[in-house]
Amino acid sequence: MEKTQLIPQKSPKSNSRKRMRIIGIEPVVFGTFNTIFMICLVIVTLYPFLNTIAVSLNEGNDTIRGGIYLLPREWTIQNYKAVFASGTIIPAFWISVARTVISTILNLFLTTMLAYTLSRKEYVFRKQITFVFVLTMYFNAGLIPNYFLIKDLHLLNTFWVYVIPTMISAFNMIVIRTYIGSIHESLMESARIDGAGEFKIFMKVVFPLCKPVLATIALFVAVGAWNSWFDAFIYTSSRQHLSTLQYELMKLIQSSMNANSSASVANGAGVTAESAGSMVTPKSIRAAVTIVASVPILLVYPFMQKYFVVGMNVGSVKE
Repeated sequence: MEKTQLIPQKSPKSNSRKRMRIIGIEPVVFGTFNTIFMICLVIVTLYPFLNTIAVSLNEGNDTIRGGIYLLPREWTIQNYKAVFASGTIIPAFWISVARTVISTILNLFLTTMLAYTLSRKEYVFRKQITFVFVLTMYFNAGLIPNYFLIKDLHLLNTFWVYVIPTMISAFNMIVIRTYIGSIHESLMESARIDGAGEFKIFMKVVFPLCKPVLATIALFVAVGAWNSWFDAFIYTSSRQHLSTLQYELMKLIQSSMNANSSASVANGAGVTAESAGSMVTPKSIRAAVTIVASVPILLVYPFMQKYFVVGMNVGSVKE
């Protein structure tokens, strides 16, 4: 009679203990790798900005030697003095602030109003008008026809050339329309039952619920308006009082690239010609210009960050 060898079976308790051990280790492993990844991401993202600040605060001739990382080797504020020496930076700064604020407000309001109209299923021509706007995203008339259009509209050498052409954005309209489509229809139906018209529904119901997407769009529009300089070069270059900050900084960078630019820029900042070459260089000027152009728009982000959450209207309707 053959003897059968019995294979020992693991008890259910040991299997459950092993599973519990694995489940307990997984959060630790994930948390460790996630922390390492985020630290690396912060370093890669933050280092270029900190390095630019260090270069902008470092003496120009010393910067050419290289080796500037997070801290300046030869501290100086002469680069910033050179940037603000011309006297045109401050007026251009206020023009940029004005165009950014006005363009952002008008773009948000008008684009959201258009998006709400095209999101209404009862609107007969919504598909045709949407198609026309989408078409503009793929086809552009070009620089010369746009210039003649601006000229025929009598917008050349006026402040409104910065605002009117940017009041409506096809891409932003599609994004906002999609978000409005996610708002529960019963909210608007309730407002209609209470006697509200379409404009009141838009202002009292739709617009407040669109804060998250509007904050994101506002940041996109504001950054685009703040960083724009080509329209100032094309449409208002003959009017110094309408020059924007980015255009003035671009001209300063171009002038700093000339052979004798460091001496001329430094003389404007009150530096002697003998020490100009060692105080201001094109690289140090570019770093200072980058910081001057970036810091104002970076200060706006913390105030909008709290709105970068999707689904503010979740829970506003009881299912």
